Amino acid sequence: MTTLENANPLVFRRSKERPILPEEEDDNIVDKIDDREVFDMIREINDPEHPLTLEELNVVEESKVKVDDAEETVHIHFTPTIPHCSMATLIGLAIRVKLLRALPARFKVEVQLTPGSHASEEAINKQLADKERVAAALENSHLLNVVNQCLGARSL
Repeated sequence: MTTLENANPLVFRRSKERPILPEEEDDNIVDKIDDREVFDMIREINDPEHPLTLEELNVVEESKVKVDDAEETVHIHFTPTIPHCSMATLIGLAIRVKLLRALPARFKVEVQLTPGSHASEEAINKQLADKERVAAALENSHLLNVVNQCLGARSL
């Protein structure tokens, strides 16, 4: 039996579902991707240690999602529940993979820890920004299965 790093995390209230406007359902209209749309993509990611979502643990917040549709960039800051969280890299990887799978390929995705939120912030941010390290991590079938579980996807 493994011991959880944060056995009793604070659980936060979920955001209300965003109403879908009629023009958003019209396939003939190209709508811009905004902060809320990207937040909706990542809020349901499961935490690797708890049966809770990243939103419920306040690991991801809408206010820390920045999208510039014109510049084709997405920047996410996420906050682990504790400053020595050993799952921070895995959480960042899950966020990155979810966005790479869900967003159009034109977007450049940057996922980082919220400044001051983790003891190994610089090292983890460097790992998450390195495309080759991310690709290598996803070639590891065990790690890919864990990421897919976080995303609610079937294991390969």
